[in-house]
Amino acid sequence: MEAAGAPPPPGAIDKDDDGRPKRQGTVWSAAAHVITGVIGSGVLSLAWSFAQLGWIAGPIVLLIFAYLTYYTSALLADCYRFPDPTTGKRNYRYKDAVKVTLGRVELWLCALAQYSNLAATAVGYTVTGALSMAAIARANCLHTKGSKALGCGVSVNLYVTAFGLIQLVFSQIPNFHELWWLSYLATAMSFTYSTIVLVLGLAKLIGIPGGLVTTPAQKTWAVFQALGNVAFAYSFSMILIEIQDTLRSTPPENKTMKKATLVGVLATTAFYMSIACVNYAAFGDSAPGNLLSQGFEKPYWLIDFSNACIVLHLVGAYQVYSQPLFDFVEAWALEKWPHSALNTTHKIKLLHWRYSTTLFRLVWRSLFVIATTVIAMAIPFFNDVLGLLGAMGFWPLTVYFPIQMHIKQAQIKTWSMRWLKLQAISAFCLVISIAAGIGSIEGIYQDLKAYTPFHANF
Repeated sequence: MEAAGAPPPPGAIDKDDDGRPKRQGTVWSAAAHVITGVIGSGVLSLAWSFAQLGWIAGPIVLLIFAYLTYYTSALLADCYRFPDPTTGKRNYRYKDAVKVTLGRVELWLCALAQYSNLAATAVGYTVTGALSMAAIARANCLHTKGSKALGCGVSVNLYVTAFGLIQLVFSQIPNFHELWWLSYLATAMSFTYSTIVLVLGLAKLIGIPGGLVTTPAQKTWAVFQALGNVAFAYSFSMILIEIQDTLRSTPPENKTMKKATLVGVLATTAFYMSIACVNYAAFGDSAPGNLLSQGFEKPYWLIDFSNACIVLHLVGAYQVYSQPLFDFVEAWALEKWPHSALNTTHKIKLLHWRYSTTLFRLVWRSLFVIATTVIAMAIPFFNDVLGLLGAMGFWPLTVYFPIQMHIKQAQIKTWSMRWLKLQAISAFCLVISIAAGIGSIEGIYQDLKAYTPFHANF
């Protein structure tokens, strides 16, 4: 029996309550992960979304999505531990929280929604990163040959491949805990290009008259798609639990995560609102779907720098969204073949750099990157893809599962006023997601009619 006040066993001080290495995440590292996940390519489509929704509905819709995202994220943060949000057993993944709270049926529905959306987001970020790289090449050509020069068309496939090659390297980062530096870099890049877009919009603020001619049906589809774009601009709930699993246990993880979410949502909403309003005022109803690649041409050096910042940000965002999927598949493989040579850890030393990996991780992650690269070549439609991603992920992952888990964890009585309020929020968001999905699918259908797969040019 140990004497009172005896020191803990050797190594215990470096472990958390679950026996894993002590987590070191803070509110700021979590906020960086959130901002990396939230301020993504969606910001570039917000002026177009406001052009479809108008001056009144646009800001209102943005604020509604911001509030809903924070509210449901706060509910989700309490589900990291179960049954008690501060002392219960940890859930390392979103699907783990769903499993212990709601059961196996909801587990499979959650896994399908989460991991398909993570993979689709990786495709969307590959498309956007490639378009930004292509925009740099095209701008340099026009700057050299003149703004009306012919022969400056750029193959998007070349840059999709280049982005994929970059991800082949970064995808071997072992886990979320070692992504902190990439998230800080990505956050800095996102604020940089967002600020530049805001400044360029202010400089162009000359009140271009709007009034694009569309049919009522086209306007309806565009409004639906705009809702999806705004939803995508706030999509990060699918990685919230994984981010929370990086946090120190004191103060309680749920409190830290709520603060990080508030910081992230407030910061991004301020940027979103200013960028969307300024550039909608500048471009009117002619606001482009991608502000940097389609909206501005000069000054060349600043546009190129902005697009380079987007590429760097998306390199990090791709990893932030892919790591939960990598972890899920690798955990499944380890459980399936625990003694296989595929899962044997190999230590690699390059100069002063040490790295541990398994053959399964090396092959699986490489195949994933190759698959997302090929799909991105096949469907490089920026705006419509963003809308569809937002529609796919917003209701189930941002709204439905957090609300249902909160009802179960807090033991809220069926048909009580609080239960009715939560179900009304869920039903409202379901309608929005369905409408956004329909609008985006229609947009992709229209794009496909005039597109030959694997032959996209910018």
